[in-house]
Order: sequence, then C-alpha cells, then structure tokens
Amino acid sequence: MSNNVIKHTVQDGVCIISLASKPVNALSKAVRVGVIEAMNAALNDDSVVGIVICSELALFSAGADISEFSGGDLSPMLPEVLAVVEGSTKPVVAALNGGAFGGGLELALACHYRVSVAKNKVGLPEVHLGILPGAGGTQRLPRLVAPELALQMIVTGAPTKVELLQGLFTSLVSPEALLSTAVNLAKDAAGKNIPATCNVALEMTPQLEEMFSQTSAQTAKQARGFFAPLKCVEAVKAAFTIPFDEGLKEEGRLFMQCMKTPQARAQQHFFFAERAAASVPSIPKDTPVRDIKKVGIIGGGTMGGGIAMNFANVGLPVVILELEQAALDKGLALIRKNYENSAKKGKLTQEQVEQRMSLLTGTTSYDDLGDVDLVIEAVFEKMEVKKAVFEALDKVCKPGAILASNTSTLDVDEIAECTSRPQDVIGLHFFSPANVMKLLEIVRSKHTANDVIKTSMVLSKTIRKVGVLVGVCFGFVGNRMIEVYSREANRLVLEGVSPERIDKIIYDFGLPMGPFTMGDMAGLDIGYFVRQSRIEFIAHDPSYCTIADELVEAGRVGLKAGKGVYLYEKGSRQPIFDPSIMDIAKRKADELGIEQRDISDEEIVERCIYPLINEGANILMEGIAQRSSDIDVIYVYGYGFPVHKGGPMQYADEIGLSKIVERMKYYESAFGDYGKHWFTPSPLLVELANKNETFASHKA
Repeated sequence: MSNNVIKHTVQDGVCIISLASKPVNALSKAVRVGVIEAMNAALNDDSVVGIVICSELALFSAGADISEFSGGDLSPMLPEVLAVVEGSTKPVVAALNGGAFGGGLELALACHYRVSVAKNKVGLPEVHLGILPGAGGTQRLPRLVAPELALQMIVTGAPTKVELLQGLFTSLVSPEALLSTAVNLAKDAAGKNIPATCNVALEMTPQLEEMFSQTSAQTAKQARGFFAPLKCVEAVKAAFTIPFDEGLKEEGRLFMQCMKTPQARAQQHFFFAERAAASVPSIPKDTPVRDIKKVGIIGGGTMGGGIAMNFANVGLPVVILELEQAALDKGLALIRKNYENSAKKGKLTQEQVEQRMSLLTGTTSYDDLGDVDLVIEAVFEKMEVKKAVFEALDKVCKPGAILASNTSTLDVDEIAECTSRPQDVIGLHFFSPANVMKLLEIVRSKHTANDVIKTSMVLSKTIRKVGVLVGVCFGFVGNRMIEVYSREANRLVLEGVSPERIDKIIYDFGLPMGPFTMGDMAGLDIGYFVRQSRIEFIAHDPSYCTIADELVEAGRVGLKAGKGVYLYEKGSRQPIFDPSIMDIAKRKADELGIEQRDISDEEIVERCIYPLINEGANILMEGIAQRSSDIDVIYVYGYGFPVHKGGPMQYADEIGLSKIVERMKYYESAFGDYGKHWFTPSPLLVELANKNETFASHKA
C-alpha cells in the first residue's frame, strides 16, 4: 500500500514505512496523515510483529514543513503522530539513512529503537527559526543522551555526529546493512518489553542545576536579542523537574511563546528569504549553464587571494595573475598562511592544505588566461584601472569565457562596454574577507546574457556562497545603503554624539559592531576615495563625512595605521576612545553653523537605520533588487544586520512603514536643507504606508 508521500509494505512479518515526500521529507500534513494510516494498518495486521520507519530519499527527514506555520488545518499535529508511534504495541525502529533534523529527529526519538548509517548527522535546529522543538524533542532527547549534550544540541541547533550520541542508537552500520539491521531488530524485539522513551525517569541533581544555571548565563550573553535560546533551556530543564506528560505541555507552552515573537517572525522570514534569493523568475528555466572548470583571478592581494581560495576549496584550479613577481609571491604566501592557520586550528589536514595549494598557480602574463572559463578581476577600485584589465582580458580570453568584476561600487555597464563581448560581463562582488563572508552580490548589467547570470547563481552555491542578483547603480544594494547609514552616523558626531556612544547603541540594536568600529576595520581611506569619485553628488552638503575626511588626510586611516576614529595599541584590535575627535567635531560644527545638542538613543537608532531602510525602498522601486527579501539577505550576510530582526526591510514591516514615513518626514522638516536633501521619504515607502501594505507584499 502507498500514496504519494508514504509507502508501506510487509516483509517477513515487519511493516516497512517509507517516507517518500520529495525533496527532503518535510513532515507536511500529508506525511503526518500517511504515517498514522500506515501505523494503524500495521497495528491491525496480525501478521506484522514489528515496524520500521525509513526513507526513500537521501535524507531521513528535514523536519517540519515550515510553509504550514502560517496556519490552516494542521491536524493531525506532529505530537499526535508521535504519540501513536511511541504508544505502539509493536516495536518501532527508526532507520536513518541520512540526516534527521527537527521534527525528523523527533520522529526518531519517539520510536523504540534507532539505527543509523555511520558518519550521519542529526539535530534540532528549531532555534534558528526563533522557536524550540515542539514535538517532544526537549523532553525525549535528554532521556536518551547525556543531559549536557542534549541541552547543547537544542540551544545551539547545531547538527551533531551520530557517533557522539551514545545511547541514542542501537547500532551504526553501513548503508547496505541499514534496512536489514532495522528489520532484524524489529523482529528480535517482538513480544518483548518495549522501551518507550517517555518511560525513562529523570531527576534534577545539584550538578544539573548548576549546569542549567551556567548555560542560562552563557546563553543570555551569547544570544543577545534572540528570544528562543533561553526558552530552550527552560524547556529542557522541565524534563528533569516534572513528569513527561507535563513536560510536553510545558514545551508546548514555551513553543507558542516563541512563535508569537517578532524574533520568530523575523527568523522564519529570513529562512524563506535566503531560499527565494536563488530564484530569478525572469530567466527561463531551460536556460543552459556554462561549464566552469578553470578560473582566473586578476590581483593576488587580500581580496584576490580570498576569492581564489573559494574555488580551490571546492577543487577548481585557479590561475592568479599579478604583473609583478614579488606581488604574486606575496599573494600566494598569504593564501598558504591562511590555509596553514586553518590546519593549526584543526579545520584542515596538512594533506588538504597541500591539495588546495596545488590547485593554485601564479602568472605575470595575461596570455596564461587563454583557457579559463571564468576570470574575476580584483584590482584597485578605479574605473580606468578596471577598464584596462577588461580590455586586456577581451584580447586573450577564449570565446564564451565569463568576464567578471569584483567592483563594489562602479558601473558594470561601463566596464562591459569596453569589451567586444558585453554579454559575457557580470559583476561578482565578494565581501571581505572573501574566503569567509557568505554573501556574493551578482550584478547583472544591461548586456549580461541569461546563461551568464544563471551560471553565476549556480556557481555561488558551488563555492558555498549565498548569491543575490542585483542591478547596476552606485554601490549596488549593499554599499549604496551602507553609504547613507555611515553618512548619518558621521553627521551625529558633528551634532555632539561621541562615536563610542553611537557604536554602543548600534551594537545594542543588534549589529556586531557600530559604524565607526566597522569603518576603522575596513579602512577610512576606502570611503574617502569613494567620496572623491562622487564629489559632484555630495558637494551640496559641506558636512558630509567631513570629520572622516580630515582624519584620512592626517593619515588616520583606521586599524591598519593604529589610529582612525579610535586609537589602537600595537598588535591590538581593541578600539580606544580618542576625546580629540569631539574637539574636531566641535570645531567643524562651529564652522558649519551646526548646533550641538543632547540626542536620545532612540533618535540615534532612527537616524542611522531609517534612512538605510528608505534607500532600500528606492532600490526596490528602481528594480535594482528583485524583491525586498533579497535586500534582507544582503544585509544579514554582508553587513551583520541582526537575523532576529530579519533584515532591514523585514524590520521595517514589523515596526510599521507608517512609523518610518512619519519619522523621516519629521527629520526632513526639522533639519532644514540637510533634512530636505537626505530625509525625503521614498515614493514607494509612502505609497505602501498609505495603503497599509508591507515591503514583503510588494511585487516589483
């Protein structure tokens, strides 16, 4: 007997229930109904002595069907299904051929026995969705594995190797032996006492009480801004303090507490946003993908070397070009040093270091790029330099090679037009450090061919990046928006707020660092050169980053110089507040006629974050981003915007677009010409607010 998502057959007295819901065996309503029907059929069949639950797919189960969280008829709920499994009068064995996560692991925990293939991983990642395991995971897992490990798995959501979970699995076997092992186990257990997980007794001890106390303190510190992690601790603790049935009720209560929070809405929004970013509706599904077997990188500096590592890490050979041998040697040495540091930390073996280095070759001649399928330039951010590189590439690269620029701000259309093959040109904007940061802005020019775009999107997954397609404008999405954020932070200093205070307030808002710490780390000279290239766009505002300009012109370019907005002791990255910055701010404010005053924390957040959101609205209106959620993905992965707020556009939807319009208009009016230049609300923002709509509902 079978349906589309569940199959069950009887073999030698054992009912084999197979999960077959593509692509990942999400535990949708159809799957839940199917499991209960199959269980009941097995229980009512006198020829069946035992039951095996397994999977026909590569995964056992990825867990709940998140799309069902929005409501509807969800009966039977997963806890009801698991009650049938755990209450079975015939032994039930879970056979894990692949990963079991979330509800998938909870299903396995409700079975009486579990077997798995060796080297498998399982986990309860619900905390990443702003919730906690809601089908008994917080009550059953501590009854089967060490309490410390159960708590860690649930609070962090991290996948765990099955060999570390002593007590959870009866045996770990080869894939070929999995099903026969599970069937034999079910047969051997028939007629014997069934070890239901719910019957395992737990009790609180002083040592466990201390463990929970310490974990709560650590979690509160590490998970700032997140709601669910501390609730996970509460739920697991309940397994040791109250009976199982009451523990399930407490887990359910805490689950619903989490579900109703803005953090859960934000984290679930981001879950879907990341997946939506991979979709490009304007490109036909049958568009072919170009074969990328060899990559060229122009520039062996920090950025070029980091980009090269991404390809070597996945087994693709890379040719790195530097015009000077000394620069080339230095770049290759830096890559080796990065790999060696990873090996020292146990992340790579020495064999892996050598294997990856063997994929990297250096050259000082463009002629050695004639056989690459993709070339990425990572040279100085000046248009004339970029054009010279692309003109050279146009002459030596084979037909069909993709020519990509790592530009962070420049016009990809203009770069493309200096070649004879503009259809093959695209922007691939990696974020620094390129071998670490997950974001890749994929910049389509007006000329870029569909197969080049699709190849780039697919390639981003190959090199383990989150690729987001954007259009051409100054700074694309990420840097265009960060420019207004940085501008306003600098203006606030002119008005009398210390950089240290602004950084603390933005950190407390949820970002990993404030704008001035970030600026010093990146190098203040980078922003300075960008402003010099756009002087005609900012000349109307003499206050525009004027303090930062003075610092750069005095050699205070940031951490790399030991002084920027902050001071740094030699060998330290710890910023030290420099009161002379406020003296500069006072002098500049007096020169410009800017009043210094007391400014509230709320105003600081509004003035840094709301213009950023407003710029996002303009980007959306102009079609530079496909959807508002793409902007959120860029800001979470590229700039550390707190995922528990979902990204700037989700945050705006959560607090209400009308509020943002109201405050933008207030600052527009309150600040005279400055306000009129920089705080005029986006027409799209106003339109959506007037209609009581959201960015998420907007269709470009």
